[in-house]
Amino acid sequence: MFDYNTLVKTLHQFAEQSKTKPLTLGEALDSLDEAGYAFIAIILVLPFLQPLPMGPITVLGGVAFATLGWQLFNGHESPVLPHKIRNVEFSENTWRILVNVCLKILGFCRKFTKQRYPAIVNGTKGQKFGGFILLAAGALMAIPFGVLPLNNLLPGLAILFYCIGELESDGLMFFIAIFWLIVTVLYFIAFFAALWYFGQEALEFFKW
Repeated sequence: MFDYNTLVKTLHQFAEQSKTKPLTLGEALDSLDEAGYAFIAIILVLPFLQPLPMGPITVLGGVAFATLGWQLFNGHESPVLPHKIRNVEFSENTWRILVNVCLKILGFCRKFTKQRYPAIVNGTKGQKFGGFILLAAGALMAIPFGVLPLNNLLPGLAILFYCIGELESDGLMFFIAIFWLIVTVLYFIAFFAALWYFGQEALEFFKW
């Protein structure tokens, strides 16, 4: 059973293993055996939960989440990550930071999570719902915005709440994940609208 306590224990274990040499994501995830999509996704999403853009890494992360979402939506039992993501190395210090971030975020979220709306989380319906969230969030994260703030944080929050909902069997968290997807789409639309507007203004200015 991969729950909150197992997640924290596993992250500490990764930090210990990386003391001798950097531990790749592929090596870390291979040791999880039958771990589910949510357990793997929550480990992957932790570095993206920051407001500053991460450049090409955000695009790679988005592709990874979209790949996981596609696999989950189509009923694949074992998640498989792209090689470029598997080969990313994390040092001991990075794993320690991930542990602390995980403890703070999930510790806060667990104050208001509980088992509810199990039909949304469990079974084929829950699998497809979760797969859609991962796929949509990954696709949004993979859009190469460059220096746009929050371009990894907002879809990352959707992924985070999906993972919490799955780990805690809380269907309400799935709806919160959808909320963050909507916020992300609206944020990106506003950015493009502003870009188009100021672009038009600039063209009008230079016509004179």
